[in-house]
Amino acid sequence: MRNRITQIAIFAIAIFGSSCESGEKDRTVENITEQATEVGSTVDRFADIQVLRYDIVDFDKLSLSQKKLVYYMSQAGLAGRDIIFDQNNPYNLEIRNAIENIVENYEGDKESENWKNFMTYAKQMWFANGIHHHYGMDKIMPQFEREYFSGLLEATKTAIQPKTIEVIFSEDLQMKRKVKDADVDMIASSANGFYGEGVTQAMVDEFYKDKINPNDKRPIEYGLNSTMILKDGVLIEDVWKSGGKYGKAIDKITFWLGKAVDVAENDEQKAALEKLIEYYNTGDLQTWDDYNVLWAKSTSGDIDWINGFIEVYGDAIGKRATFESIVQITDFEASEQMKVVAESAQWFEDNSPLMPEHKKKNVKGVSYKVVQVASESGDASPSTPIGVNLPNNNWIRQEIGSKSVSLGNIIAAYNNASGSGMLQEFANDQEEIDRAEKYANLAGKLHTALHEVVGHASGQINDGIGQPAVTLKNYSSTLEEARADLVGLFYIMDNKLVDLGLIPSLEVGKAEYDGYIRNGMLTQLQRLDLGKNVEEEHMQNRQLVAAWVIEKGAEDNVVEKINRDGKTYYNINDYDKLRTLFGELLREIQRIKSEGDYESGKALVETYGVQVDRAIHEEVLARVAPLDIAPYRGFVNPVFVPKMDDKGEITDIKIENTQTFVEQMMYYAKEYGVLHLD
Repeated sequence: MRNRITQIAIFAIAIFGSSCESGEKDRTVENITEQATEVGSTVDRFADIQVLRYDIVDFDKLSLSQKKLVYYMSQAGLAGRDIIFDQNNPYNLEIRNAIENIVENYEGDKESENWKNFMTYAKQMWFANGIHHHYGMDKIMPQFEREYFSGLLEATKTAIQPKTIEVIFSEDLQMKRKVKDADVDMIASSANGFYGEGVTQAMVDEFYKDKINPNDKRPIEYGLNSTMILKDGVLIEDVWKSGGKYGKAIDKITFWLGKAVDVAENDEQKAALEKLIEYYNTGDLQTWDDYNVLWAKSTSGDIDWINGFIEVYGDAIGKRATFESIVQITDFEASEQMKVVAESAQWFEDNSPLMPEHKKKNVKGVSYKVVQVASESGDASPSTPIGVNLPNNNWIRQEIGSKSVSLGNIIAAYNNASGSGMLQEFANDQEEIDRAEKYANLAGKLHTALHEVVGHASGQINDGIGQPAVTLKNYSSTLEEARADLVGLFYIMDNKLVDLGLIPSLEVGKAEYDGYIRNGMLTQLQRLDLGKNVEEEHMQNRQLVAAWVIEKGAEDNVVEKINRDGKTYYNINDYDKLRTLFGELLREIQRIKSEGDYESGKALVETYGVQVDRAIHEEVLARVAPLDIAPYRGFVNPVFVPKMDDKGEITDIKIENTQTFVEQMMYYAKEYGVLHLD
């Protein structure tokens, strides 16, 4: 499970928004200097996106073997970069290849509005790993004419199919990467590459109906690593493995994983890496579970990784996973400060407001670390999570345990890039502003920890009830993120955190409550076009939670909606009662998960998490516009440069962190483009 800055923690670690300097909106890659290497510095700004830079502290203090491990795992991640483009849409690789050929070879007028609009489209496509917005899922429409694009193709001798050009410009084709609407065929309506031509949701449901046994206590994650296609009229899984779909990229991944095996820090790491290679070679999902068991148990090294087909947010029915890679280095000082969260996991479970039958009697194997990201790829880049809790398979989490990490240097970069504009505009009063300025960063870090370590690891499913992806279907991700959020919200106002030395007072919890309500009801709407409903799972989760507690607490005026000078604000009148309401909703969502109550889950999401008040939405957009804030942020990655001796052996690895966004995307195309060469 992932925790993105554009998701759960925007109200915490980016609560102050991003007050950009005058003129920054129009900056282009040509006038952003290579000297802009400060952590959190702006590398590029275009459309609704700000690209930042993160740093890796004390990399030089690692041993040579550790540096090699980081390097090899980063190469394994980047080797799979092409996969996410194809997963997001089957036309993406051809479009990306054409755009990159134009960027490299065009020698015409680069001062025209058309060229600037073309470059904005190119950067949007790179950032989103395809032609659909990385968060909103709508197709990105070019702000240049088809005739201009045809001229660019001709000038650079770039080949592209007529149908692909139609996909780029048509307002009727491939319009939404993922459609989450229970009233339509979500598979047929979605433009992602997980399902072939002619495949319907009814076909897929029927395909898995007899395969999935709800009484299986150790179920595999059916459908996780395959494209479903019709072959001679029969529905089959085209498995992503060596020798199969994405095989050329996967072989590159396993090449680098093999090198990583030789420099693993310990036998546990080595065994996990060897099992991951076996999984990629066979595509067997039981082997994937075997790998995750080994990986979850491997907690003693300084270096760790996330690599594979993992998160199912991109699939409307929550089965197929996108490729993702994060390479991480333990931040020992920060991890030592926060390890008490993992050590107290059983206390949190025992004292939660869940029904007794839904609590875990023995919370196992929970680990938590603050890490420095060394490299990201696939669905983790350029838009990155800030926290991760894995594995996702519930039986492994229950029997073996899970790993939770907070991406410390990513959080630091976001914080360094933040300003005060959003807080000043949307906070109800000076008391709320002062509290946020003093405690919001700490509150956000702690909520992230509680969300990942305690939230996703808590609760259990009743015997005979299937996995949430089966029972709760398209609502499972939204409900799971709401459940984990609520665990964090419930405990961040508990004196236990003061006793543990994690917070100085409950004012930290109050700052989180202020920000959560403000974000769930108001500020996150800046990401939506006027008139759109909420579709992304984390946005649905936040609105669901905020709207539900406001409604249920209306009689006692727990959260007050205020209109002042034509602007809407929210003021929390009773933090203790609000905490009680968070606990009540947590108990209900856990019941829904534990019992597989699809209808109740659907009712919660559709009633509270989807619809947007148009007048409020219009107001929010009007209030945000003068602030010149990019709603979305992401990163360029540092580049690892191996130093060789005369025999070709690596003697050291250095970091270069000066690439612009365009430079990095073109570098990746040349160094790691595999699938689009077919």
